Amino acid sequence: MISNRFFNVTRKDEPAGGAANFGPLPEWNLADLYSAPDGADFKADFVAAEKRATVFESYRGKVADLDAAAFGAAIVEYEALSELTGKIASFAQLHQSGDVSSPERGRFYQDTIERMTVLGGQLLFFTLEINRLDDAVLAAKMKHPTAARYEPWVRDLRVMRQHELSDDLEKLFLDKSQTGRTAWVRLFDETLANMRCDVDGEILTLTQALNLLSNPKEERRKTAAKAIGVTLAGEASLFTLITNTLAKDKAVEDEWRKFARPVSSRNLANLVEDEVVDALVSAAKGAFADTAHRYYKLKAKWLGKDKLEYWDRNAPLPTATHRDIPWAEAQATVRGAYNGFSPKLASIVDDFFAKNWIDAPARPGKASGAFCHSTVPSVHPYILLNYLGGARDVQTLAHELGHGVHNVLAAPQGTLISGTPLTLAETASVFGEMLTFRALLAQEKDPVQRRALLAGKVEDMINTVVRQIAFHDFERQVHDARKAGELSQEQICDIWMNVQKESLGPAFHFDDEYKYYWAYISHFLHVPFYVYAYAFGDCLVNSLYNVYATKAVPDFESKYLDMLAAGGKLRHKELLAPFGLDASQPDFWRRGMKTIEGFIDELEKTS
Repeated sequence: MISNRFFNVTRKDEPAGGAANFGPLPEWNLADLYSAPDGADFKADFVAAEKRATVFESYRGKVADLDAAAFGAAIVEYEALSELTGKIASFAQLHQSGDVSSPERGRFYQDTIERMTVLGGQLLFFTLEINRLDDAVLAAKMKHPTAARYEPWVRDLRVMRQHELSDDLEKLFLDKSQTGRTAWVRLFDETLANMRCDVDGEILTLTQALNLLSNPKEERRKTAAKAIGVTLAGEASLFTLITNTLAKDKAVEDEWRKFARPVSSRNLANLVEDEVVDALVSAAKGAFADTAHRYYKLKAKWLGKDKLEYWDRNAPLPTATHRDIPWAEAQATVRGAYNGFSPKLASIVDDFFAKNWIDAPARPGKASGAFCHSTVPSVHPYILLNYLGGARDVQTLAHELGHGVHNVLAAPQGTLISGTPLTLAETASVFGEMLTFRALLAQEKDPVQRRALLAGKVEDMINTVVRQIAFHDFERQVHDARKAGELSQEQICDIWMNVQKESLGPAFHFDDEYKYYWAYISHFLHVPFYVYAYAFGDCLVNSLYNVYATKAVPDFESKYLDMLAAGGKLRHKELLAPFGLDASQPDFWRRGMKTIEGFIDELEKTS
């Protein structure tokens, strides 16, 4: 199946706010994709895709013999098929996300994925045969204008060249995925969606219970935190089995493909060098003491404690005014922030609100967290939220709309070139958050509320950089340890606790049930080693925003929009060059961490 490289799962696994009447919340209308799972339009497109895939198989074994014009025509048809199959798969995924606890939706999704896997198997030969072409032979084919347009796609396709296997083995991996990885991930998602936490006799979904970790009342946070721990512990054996199985599944595939490290395949897919990621991780871990440790010591002082309990991590400041933010206000705030930077971006944001491209209510059974799914260039992106009225929910809206405007601007590049690697896909989302935060900070004149806003931003940045690098370290240790044999529940819990203590620092006390909190982080299973992309994006945006704020580069808005519109046409060095930035330089990541430290410096002056 053709992968959708623009499916963005955000870090917002811990929504904030309280239960309230937020006004009418939008629910998406998937009719722009298909009318219904059993709709005539969906069925017709599926049949058409299967017929076209069968015809496309006539190229099998003949790619090397195609002249330049025929080669270009074959890529055009492959892109058209990618667009069609991507549209079908997007609808199935979004329909299921609306209620992952529904057996009917689950069956529809699974049936669709199984048929799509067959389709993917029929098309698989094409990219494999391209990658087996000699460089000189390929260069001759790429001289035709039709083929030349797809040079960025072919360039990125060939980075996997040395890790690809024979046609039969590639098809076997693809076919087995539906009864292997895909099935285990579905089991995880359905288990998570069906979990209920007993919080003082109130039966809540996991998303609702996690939301309470930002409640202003400590006893409420504590009760929710312990209920979450108990609930996760009850399924810990299953989550341990799923984690072990998928880690082994990845290890087997990595061995066959000859990847040096578990993270290497993700780095290659992200089109970023191992040493660049290593430098990011090293810079972030080296700054743990100057960021998270220092901030949480300050927060303990604000809360009047010698040590913070783990349920205090996202606690609001005691002096801040707490209120639920109506949806209309959240919409106006985010839209205004985007408009202040670029009216063109704001006009795209307006479409999301006006045309039902957002699903906001936190319904039982709905997929947790938030994401933006780009679907395909011929349609438009969709955003899923679980809006619960807190300041972090407003930031989540800004974040996902960043993905959304990026998708829309890049769409003219076409299905094969519009997608970006995960590292760069977070640029627009984090930049959108920063715009919204800066707008809120500029409006706030009350020093107490201003400090609360600044502290909230620091916490978001720590969650994005420190926490995600800790997650990355947890993944690395789990995958490395799995090589020696199946891990026990206790081993995984010990790894989790060690990385949490290292990253969050001595200001925290952790009760025993916190050791199970690794189990709900879906990123570990959905997209292994995804998480460092958030830190990559945040540090990159810190540097990018500094260029914007200091007016160091003329015509910043135009250059920024060009960067988003490029999609996957350019690599990170080329995209950042107009701003005078280079992620391969050793001090680049340290500069990003300095932004967080600067905010903490400001907070210390107000304490």
